[in-house]
Amino acid sequence: MAKAVQKIKLSPSRDIPFNKLVLSQSNVRRIKAGISIEDLAEDIAHREKLLQSLYVLPIVDADGQETGMFEVPAGGRRYRALELLVKQKRLAKTAPVPCIVSEVGGSISAEEDSLAENVHRVALHPLDQFRAFQTLREQGRSEEDIAAIFFVSVKVVKQRLRLAAVSPKLLDVYADDGMSLEQLMAFSVTADHVRQEQVWENVNKSGYDEPYQIRRLLTERAVKASDKRARFVGLAAYEAAGGNVLHDLFEEDGGGWLEDIALLDRLVAEKLRTEAETIAAEAWKWIEVAPSFPYGYDHGLRRLEGQPADLTIEEQVSLDALQAEYTALQEKYEDADEMPDEADTRLGELEEALAAFEDRPHVFDAAAIPHAGAFVSIDTDGTLQVARGYVRREDEAAFAAATAEPSPEGAAATSGADDGDQSAPAVHGSVITMAGQAAPDQEEDDAIRPLPDRLVMELTAHRTLALQDAVAAQPDVAMTALLHKLCLDAFLCTYGPCCIEAGVRHVQLSIQAPDLKESASAKSVAARHEGWRADMPADEAALWDWLAALDDASRLALLAHCVSFGVNALFEKVDRHGGPGITSHGLQRRLDQADRLARAVGLDMVEAGWRPTVDNYLGRVTKGRILDAVREARGESSAQLIDHLKKSEMAKEAERLLEGASWLPEPLRVAAVASPSDSSDAPSEPLPEFLTGGDEESVDESEQPHAVAAE
Repeated sequence: MAKAVQKIKLSPSRDIPFNKLVLSQSNVRRIKAGISIEDLAEDIAHREKLLQSLYVLPIVDADGQETGMFEVPAGGRRYRALELLVKQKRLAKTAPVPCIVSEVGGSISAEEDSLAENVHRVALHPLDQFRAFQTLREQGRSEEDIAAIFFVSVKVVKQRLRLAAVSPKLLDVYADDGMSLEQLMAFSVTADHVRQEQVWENVNKSGYDEPYQIRRLLTERAVKASDKRARFVGLAAYEAAGGNVLHDLFEEDGGGWLEDIALLDRLVAEKLRTEAETIAAEAWKWIEVAPSFPYGYDHGLRRLEGQPADLTIEEQVSLDALQAEYTALQEKYEDADEMPDEADTRLGELEEALAAFEDRPHVFDAAAIPHAGAFVSIDTDGTLQVARGYVRREDEAAFAAATAEPSPEGAAATSGADDGDQSAPAVHGSVITMAGQAAPDQEEDDAIRPLPDRLVMELTAHRTLALQDAVAAQPDVAMTALLHKLCLDAFLCTYGPCCIEAGVRHVQLSIQAPDLKESASAKSVAARHEGWRADMPADEAALWDWLAALDDASRLALLAHCVSFGVNALFEKVDRHGGPGITSHGLQRRLDQADRLARAVGLDMVEAGWRPTVDNYLGRVTKGRILDAVREARGESSAQLIDHLKKSEMAKEAERLLEGASWLPEPLRVAAVASPSDSSDAPSEPLPEFLTGGDEESVDESEQPHAVAAE
């Protein structure tokens, strides 16, 4: 016969007046934790009910008889919250409180019951909390209401709602402990579930699943809000046009990311076009428009010298007042250890206002404007940048005729003419040109092929510019290089391509990477050039006297600067058919001389600011070369970390791994010192493959194969 299961009997529940309850010393909770008593009291008042009954024991006298009072060993925080409401007179002293009454003298102590109530309580899973907030939002509760009910900030509510909006597939992974909360936070950057799932599959397989990596992949197709194009257009205008901005609610995101790049570029073009049309009213012959122009865009163009526009009486009064206030503030706090914040802020405002007066438009010769033009672009800080007063070579003749002073004979001949026949040349509408460029496709291949010619040209353009900058900083080397070239021409008659193209003829960088203009070398060269030009007289006769009056150090520095413009370390395609292009021997001679010059000035392309990136190298070469670069810089173990990735992902990870490694591709390295027998005039060895190979094209079988340059 089966043994009967013994039935349990639950303790009864009853309502007990609050003034009949006292807090028990058997409660095991001693340390304050979790939501405050004040917040718990507010929650009870908001709901007008106690969600969980108190656990109480009858208090007995010395004879074991119940006294009508009850102690609370479990539920002490709820008791204190009710006590606070009574003190605030928001709850009656005799208000009934739902309680579970236990028998006196049972086998289980009050301390055990108190401990069990807290230990057996399971905290709500964060995902359940996120989804509960989402349900409340769907029920019509505002984010502010939810924040007030649960005593959190509105930002916390927004964060939890954003987490609940992540792809359901990823939420299931999180619920099963397949990803961390920090990873889930990273996925909340975008609301695109498909993209979230693609990135998770990628990082989960590769092992590169750090939150920062997830954020980078999710935003790689977007433009940072700090980008000059975004700052030029403005986030408000972009969003008004229907553009979406991605925001990271858990980390500082610098304003977020603009997701629709095509829309951003269209808005940039439209705004630049509008600005250009405004400038066209000034009657310039042409206006060239682009978000940015490459380094050297104004080479070979005459630059007109304009004069700052005269200030009106009101502007002069305003300028004087600003300057007086600025001077007074400086004098007031000149001896102070620390300037007050409000004074420091005001000084900054005054500096900006004064700078605006300095940057006012220049006035140009009215006769010259119809033969000159302007460049319209975006400055690095996102403001409009207008460079006026450039004359193209084909307009030089018309410009000279329009600005030439009339001869006495011409003036006499025209003095008797009817004033009605005198008129300025007809001004036609400005020709506005919108510039643009497209990036070439890169073939994916695992083999180590020769570097594409265009890539080598771009790399050596970087090197040429850095070499020019370095030569200009060392006048003694520039003097030696110049004398060396002049002696070759005068005594040895060794004409042909050389590294120093003395004359001096400015070396044009016909093929260059988009980032060349913003390089440290470009900025250094431009700043030095503008410094000399500002001091130099424009009149030819006055220029001679000015040069003659310079001290030796200044003349050497100016000579070095001029000589630097003739430095040519560019790789060019070799002409194998006897045409006018450079020969293999001539190219090798130029590059050998460039190496010698680089050693003389101590050129280091890493110090010059060049870093391998996806755009300037890693995304332009084969997977084999990417792996070789990482292997050489970081070792075989680092290369093995990325050898399984697709080329696009491999290039991005390689960029991260090579950061700070001081690694350079072959065209940017300085060759080892050759022996005396290896002079530039002696028969040279065949060029390495990265200098002679084509753009990944097939080579005639009759040509001799070249050795692959070592990484």
